[in-house]
Order: sequence, then structure tokens, then C-alpha cells
Amino acid sequence: MTDTRYNLIAGGSVERIAALSDGVFAVAMTLLVLDLKAPAAELVHTDAALATALLDIAPRLAVFLLSFLTLGIFWVGQQAQLTYLDRSDRHLSWLHLIFLFFICLMPFSTTLMAEFLRLRLALALYWLNILALGLALLATWTRAARANLLKPDATPEIQAAICRRIKIAQALYAAAAALCVIDTLLSLGCIVVIQLFYALGPTRGPLSKI
Repeated sequence: MTDTRYNLIAGGSVERIAALSDGVFAVAMTLLVLDLKAPAAELVHTDAALATALLDIAPRLAVFLLSFLTLGIFWVGQQAQLTYLDRSDRHLSWLHLIFLFFICLMPFSTTLMAEFLRLRLALALYWLNILALGLALLATWTRAARANLLKPDATPEIQAAICRRIKIAQALYAAAAALCVIDTLLSLGCIVVIQLFYALGPTRGPLSKI
């Protein structure tokens, strides 16, 4: 009888990783909006009062939109990796689970940022969540490449492009986060610009390589 070790056959399904990831992302994105509360009806009786109340929750809405965009970018990034995966293994599956753990933390760091918009520690923790996501995504891709788990069409150029995108993005996020020593709103604004660039950026030209 052949001795088959469990650890050699565990976690080999790419489809199961993708299915779990989609579910976790969907829940995390939904939880973000639960922190948004409509103005209390008993306190609002005129259009002017409603407009004022909506302005009061505008910063919270802005942080929600930022985090939703963040999750969308990382979902696209993970899907790009899964597209080139031929198979998985136990170590890669656990690395993706670690990545999903930090996805689950996103609603918490978003709430913290929305509650303490002017505090540097809140922004630092928010940035650390983004950093952890980037490092985890880089770890999954590195593991897949080194363990020969990629499809033949994952050329060295494609592998380098995925790594380059993650590293440059994290460097830009770090630079934006460092601006919190001047003003946390300035820092958040720069993060928004970076997010919009990666979500809507060009597919051709020099900037497409960032």
C-alpha cells in the first residue's frame, strides 16, 4: 500500500480558494456599510437640518467609499493571481487564509478611522491593514511561483509585473501614510488618489507599468 501523506494532498483546490475568497470579500464589503447610520428622524424636521446632518456623516461616508475601493482593488489583485494558478497546496491555501484574515479586519480599521479621523494612530492602523494585505498578497504569489504552482502561460514577465505592482503600490501607500505627520486628511486624500489611479489607471503607456 502506498503511503500517502495528508499534508501532500491538502489544500490543492484553487476553486475552493476562489469561492471562499469571494464570500469573505462580499461579507467584508457588506459590513462596511453597516457603520453608516441615517440621521435620527426625531432630530431632523427640515431640509436644512437634514442637509446639516448629512454633512456631519460625510467624513464617515468618505472613509467607507475609500475602504470599499480598497477591497475592490485587492479582490481584483487576488483574482489576477488565481487566474494563473494551475493548482494549490497546503501552504498556499494557508497564505490565502491569512490574506482573508486581513480582509476581515478591514471593517474594523475603517470604523476606527471614521471615528477618529484626526488621530494619527487611527490612520497608522488603517495603513497597517493595507500594508498587511499587500504583504500577504505578495507572499501568496511568491509561494505559488517558487512551488511551481503556476500555469505555463504565467511568463516571467507576468510574474514580475504582478510583484512590481504590489511593491510600488505599497511604497506609494507608505508615502501617503507618512503625510499624517502633517495632516491626517491630507494623508487620506493621497491614499484616495492612489486608489483611484490603480482602479482607473491607464492600460498603456509608461504609467501602466506602475
